[in-house]
Amino acid sequence: MENVILTGFMGCGKSSLGIKLSYRLKMPLLDTDKMIEKKQGCTISELFKKYGEEYFRNLETECIKDMQKQKSAYVISVGGGLPVKEENRALLKKLGMVVYLRVRPETVYARLKDDTTRPLLQGENPQEKIRNLMQEREKFYESGADFILDVDDLDTEQIMQKIVRHYWKRQNSNEHKKQGEHTKGNRETNMKLLVINGPNINFLGIREKSVYGKEDYNFLLNMIAKKGEETGCQIEVFQSNHEGAIIDRIQDSYFDGTEGIVINPGAYTHYSYAIRDALASITVPKVEIHISDITKREDFRKVSVTKEVCDTQIFGQGLQGYLMAIDYILGTKKQ
Repeated sequence: MENVILTGFMGCGKSSLGIKLSYRLKMPLLDTDKMIEKKQGCTISELFKKYGEEYFRNLETECIKDMQKQKSAYVISVGGGLPVKEENRALLKKLGMVVYLRVRPETVYARLKDDTTRPLLQGENPQEKIRNLMQEREKFYESGADFILDVDDLDTEQIMQKIVRHYWKRQNSNEHKKQGEHTKGNRETNMKLLVINGPNINFLGIREKSVYGKEDYNFLLNMIAKKGEETGCQIEVFQSNHEGAIIDRIQDSYFDGTEGIVINPGAYTHYSYAIRDALASITVPKVEIHISDITKREDFRKVSVTKEVCDTQIFGQGLQGYLMAIDYILGTKKQ
């Protein structure tokens, strides 16, 4: 798995988004500014004042060089000026998927006008400074990014969903490239499949282990990724605790070439007619999946408003049910 690196101008939301993205992807968070402050024993403002900007930029380079030694995957938030340096951009590319959070100057000013800790925005006419500095840096942000996201009109959840979706799509693509000719003879298909997980599925290994098992969500993701390698499928996994985000992803599948959908709607199974209608609009094979045996649980869990618009329903097979659902969809192609 790759690191996710968040870049962008000050005030674009890297720090706050990094915390939530870290939780969503179950990756630790690293913040280059905080790492430098901790190592130097003083604030960024103090470093600028005492040693100047060039000294600080060299510290940033050393910081991301040290990150190359990390073996685990992280969400990494970097300082606003770090990608300006060509060497830094190259190092970030080696670290993983670089996301540029693009924001308008007016938004930055509104967020930072009362912040006195930003050394580059002190003095007269901060609005003009912001606009000029953003114009200078934009080409560096764009050239160093794998994914550019305009964030002004999006809330945090929407931003996260777009990044997570792009991340897993990239991971699946990378896995297929690594597999290369090694699996060419064993591949059954090159279908593009989508696995959708609804609310609380990301809490596998935490919630009700006696019902859902002890394996965590990353175990499920790795299991599905391995299935993709074995079959040659491009499998994207999408998870959200929000009904609207799930509906948006189902609708997106109409346009992005998705050839089959496996969906565990979670509690939305029992009452979300909106998700039901979205699924009904998509004509590819669809399988509703449940980890537990819903027929032996509370009465409300026995009701599914989404089942009727899916080709079949699989339940009570644990996480293996996902693999069974994928096999079902592959079987429809052979028919």
